[in-house]
Amino acid sequence: MKPFKKSTQSNIKAPRPEIAERVPPGQAVTDKFPVLTHGDIPSFNPKTWDFKLSGAVEKPVTLTYEKFMSLPKVQVTADFHCVTQWSRLNNVWEGVSISEVMKLITLKPEAKYVMMHADEGYTTNLPLKVLLDNDVLFAYKHDGKDLEPAHGWPLRLVVPKRYAWKSAKWVRGLEFMDQDYPGFWEVNGYHNDGDPFKEQRFS
Repeated sequence: MKPFKKSTQSNIKAPRPEIAERVPPGQAVTDKFPVLTHGDIPSFNPKTWDFKLSGAVEKPVTLTYEKFMSLPKVQVTADFHCVTQWSRLNNVWEGVSISEVMKLITLKPEAKYVMMHADEGYTTNLPLKVLLDNDVLFAYKHDGKDLEPAHGWPLRLVVPKRYAWKSAKWVRGLEFMDQDYPGFWEVNGYHNDGDPFKEQRFS
C-alpha cells in the first residue's frame, strides 16, 4: 500500500476556546489546506468524463460532464477534519448538493449503503443516511476558486461530518448497495464509519 503523499505545513495550532467545540478530539486547527493523496493525480478530459449512478436503483443513470455541471448549484460552509489530525474550519464549498443528484434516480427499497467510486480505482463507503445529510455536496470550488487538481478537480464529494478520506477526490459515481462493503482505506485499516467526534480513525 502506498502512503499518502503529504504536504508540509507549519501553522497547525490548538483551537481557540470559542471554536473548541467544533474541533474533534485529537485535532489541531490549520488555515492551510494540506494535500494528502494516494497515488497519482488523474488527468481530466471533459469530453470523456462521466458520472454514474448505479446499483440498487430502478434505472442506472450516466451523466456527461456538461450535464452534471448544468445541475443547480449550492454553497455550503463547513469544517473539514483529516484523520492525520488537522482541521480546517469555515471552508466554503460550491457545487451540486446530494439532494439534486438523488432527484435523478429512484432507489430500490433495499438500498441502505453507498460505495463512492473515483478515478484510479479509489472507493469509500458510507451508510445511505450519512450520504443524504443536508450538508453533503459534490464540490468543484473551494473558497471561491476552482478546486486544484490535487484536491480533486473536477469534482470532489464533501461529507463534512466524516473524516476527510470519506470525501472522495475525483469522484466518478455512486453505487447503491443492500449490504455494506469496505472501500480502499477501510480495507487497509481505517475505521468503517470515520466519525471524527468519536475519533473513529482506525479499525
